[in-house]
Amino acid sequence: MDNQVPSKPSECNEKIGVDEMLQRYAGEFGPWQLRHFMLTSVAWTLGAFQGMAVVFADHRPKWRCTSGGACPETMCGLPHDAWEWDGGRRTSTVAEWDLVCKDKYKAGIPQFAFFVGCLIGNGTFGHLSDSFLGRKRALALACAMGATFGFLTSLSPSLYFYTLFRFLTGVSTGGAGTSVFILTTEPIGPSKRGTMGICTFYFYAIGTILLPIISYFHHSWRSLYIITSIPSVLFLIFIIPFISESPRWFLVRHKITNAMKVMQDIAKSNGKQIPDGVSLSLDCGTDQTVVSGSIIDVIHSPVTRLRFILAVSINFLCYLAYYGLGLNVMNLKTNLYLGVILNGVAEMPAYILTVVALKWVGRRPLTVGMMLFSGVACGVGSLMGDVGMVRKLRMMCAVMGIFAMTSTYNLLFVYASELFPTVVRSAAVGCISQAGQIGAMVATFVVVMGGRWPFIVFAICGVVGGVLAWLLQETLNQPLYDTMGGLEKGELQKSEAARDG
Repeated sequence: MDNQVPSKPSECNEKIGVDEMLQRYAGEFGPWQLRHFMLTSVAWTLGAFQGMAVVFADHRPKWRCTSGGACPETMCGLPHDAWEWDGGRRTSTVAEWDLVCKDKYKAGIPQFAFFVGCLIGNGTFGHLSDSFLGRKRALALACAMGATFGFLTSLSPSLYFYTLFRFLTGVSTGGAGTSVFILTTEPIGPSKRGTMGICTFYFYAIGTILLPIISYFHHSWRSLYIITSIPSVLFLIFIIPFISESPRWFLVRHKITNAMKVMQDIAKSNGKQIPDGVSLSLDCGTDQTVVSGSIIDVIHSPVTRLRFILAVSINFLCYLAYYGLGLNVMNLKTNLYLGVILNGVAEMPAYILTVVALKWVGRRPLTVGMMLFSGVACGVGSLMGDVGMVRKLRMMCAVMGIFAMTSTYNLLFVYASELFPTVVRSAAVGCISQAGQIGAMVATFVVVMGGRWPFIVFAICGVVGGVLAWLLQETLNQPLYDTMGGLEKGELQKSEAARDG
């Protein structure tokens, strides 16, 4: 979609699509889009706070024997009054509810519930965002839920309520992720959309880096959830009112006046002007009565069916490895705060690499290369032990693995949004993200396995995902269609051109 050459609007009698209007008259990326991009992308930072807080809230702190003498390797088998947690029982949920020994597996249940919630939120908010609610109101609702349930999490009287509130927080986080990405990228022109789509993830990395700093000064897991919920309230009060609804959503809902008002605001802010008599329209030569679609339409269409199946499979493998590598820092037996910060820092160059390579390499080769690289790095890590210098080398393999998988994680959002038309984009991206959340759910149990097994599983994910990614359609320099009919017509024209030439 980079360097897209606009076509003339004569076939539509001066009624043109959003991409063409951005290219010809309103500006593909100017002050309006930059402001909108910055404001909307803040929601990614909020998502990082909610998603990664569990690393510090649910970690297993150090313990000591109350007698002051030598302690065995594990407290299992010791009388309960023979040992105690360093820093007290409020340090983490593991310490407060004694999730150790035979109850060790329970420590992974709340985060599993969080990812289940993300799965439901991705699909539910994806459909709401495409339907009557719209992108902006879906994002506002998700953030309101995140603030509410994040605060309630801090009040959890038991593991049962903690798990319930983590699930509900996951619903809001998954819903916000889908809504914010679509809302951020849809008003941007074709030549800049892919680049700026990747840049939204800088805000997630910022949240990942800030969280260990915040956590370091909050020694109670309850206060941590309170402090990470406050930014969502501030976002709702001070940022949401200044975010615009997507002109593409207005267009497919036949709210032409609203869509044109947004486009005129874009043009005015960017120092341009839309000529009188030029208006917006859906894809030329397609059904102009289409208001919304569903995932059934995606599966029914032969053009999008294979794309959807492949994207679902790749996203599952990517999320499993990405979130697994992030959570597995607890098993590396290194400094927890340093490990999380290094993972966050590793994501920064991944974004830069993706932004630069995206314009020249294309979506498919980059996805294939990064997944294979991550798989190899994790494979090497699986061969290393956890003592001395080898332990540090294994941590570096994990950092390289998350570096490459971060690039894929970010790219798949851009890739998926380009594979499907506006009328089903949020629904398709939401369902694809749901598959990813299933992978994240599986990752929580992979991490609990400990030892070499997590690295082995992540290596397999990278290699298999890279192979599947090669089967996807390349979308570099391709138009962003509004309707299923427009996409099918465009693919037919490309097939005919390939046969003729």
